[in-house]
Amino acid sequence: MEAVRANSHRPTFLKASGLLQAGLFLFAGFLALSVPEEARADFRVCNGTQNLVGVAIGYRAKEGWITEGWWQVPATTCATLIEGELQSRYYYLYAEDAARGGRWTGDVNMCVAENEFKITGVQDCFARGFQRMGFKEYDTGRQGSWMVQLSDTPGTQESQN
Repeated sequence: MEAVRANSHRPTFLKASGLLQAGLFLFAGFLALSVPEEARADFRVCNGTQNLVGVAIGYRAKEGWITEGWWQVPATTCATLIEGELQSRYYYLYAEDAARGGRWTGDVNMCVAENEFKITGVQDCFARGFQRMGFKEYDTGRQGSWMVQLSDTPGTQESQN
């Protein structure tokens, strides 16, 4: 009878142990979902319009001036253009509304290409087979992260860190 008793207790212990492990696993998953995401340092663009927007960014790097694009940012969403801590004080942005052709531009000329691109240098865009567009300058004040909000109303594009 002693052997039967030991065997009958063992499965109950294993069941309880399995339930405890499952409960702890679920609790850990709940904690992971309920804890706010850690703040990240990035350069982000948020599209506050009702249309798809194509975005290009320019910045100074070790190898010189760089322009990159195109990020396709759907209506009312955000995209991260640069991941991680920002290394420069100034960043430059150019964007086009894919449906209506509207543009967010500035006075700083940089090179862009028709399709996805990463271009080193901002001189002689046409001679090198690129287009030249006016980018808007954003002074991040050396903040680690920055966000630009694109909107339908000209002049209301807000930047914040």
